[in-house]
Amino acid sequence: MRVQDKSIIVTGAGGGIGEGIAHRLAEEGAQVLVNDIDAAKGEAVVAAIRAKGGRASFFRADVTQSADMKALVDAAVQRHGKLDVMVNNAGWTHRNRPALEVSEQEFDRVYAINVKSIYLATVHAVPAFRANKGGVFINIASTAGVRPRPGLTWYNGSKGAVIITSKSLAAELGPDNIRVNCINPVFNPDTGLSAEFAGGPVDEARRAKFLATIPLGRFSTALDVANAALYLASDEASFISGVCIEVDGARCA
Repeated sequence: MRVQDKSIIVTGAGGGIGEGIAHRLAEEGAQVLVNDIDAAKGEAVVAAIRAKGGRASFFRADVTQSADMKALVDAAVQRHGKLDVMVNNAGWTHRNRPALEVSEQEFDRVYAINVKSIYLATVHAVPAFRANKGGVFINIASTAGVRPRPGLTWYNGSKGAVIITSKSLAAELGPDNIRVNCINPVFNPDTGLSAEFAGGPVDEARRAKFLATIPLGRFSTALDVANAALYLASDEASFISGVCIEVDGARCA
């Protein structure tokens, strides 16, 4: 059990990549606090984890709201006695379209969910990590922050912000034994946001267009990302901080 008894929050875990991460960490012994804004989806993930013998509970919180994020961290500490790892997975994108066609409201939402959430997680989780003599942030960024695709400019920028912020936090929080790393997944057609990334339904033409950019010849899966998160959350990665793992089949090579 590679993360036995570790207390781990996974935000946006009601489906897609977050759900996959929650399942994988629970399989390896973690006590997982599943977070989502959709209670029904989050509770369903918890039920599925428990059905397989894992330990999980749900906490509804909006990652863009300070009071919610504080309550989420407090819940992990109250339920598990500590917080070891926070996986900031919740994310959103505007639809693939020219930069000038993205509304101010869409821009604000992208940055609130993708970037402000990292700020709020840091503000509220760092004290819990310090009390625990260390901790781990795993921020789910994107290959978009390294090798941007046209039509997703403001999303690309938000993920670039996550990447550089994570590196800066790793340097700043290292003396507190707090590690900060990123995972950069490539396009996954099975996530709830795939149609937004693609600019429409992911039909065969759009699938082929994205697939042609991935040298290993397949899309990323939730399990691919979850396996990377498992490594970064485990003690095997105790000297790994300030890095981004591209889970991308060499897309960014």
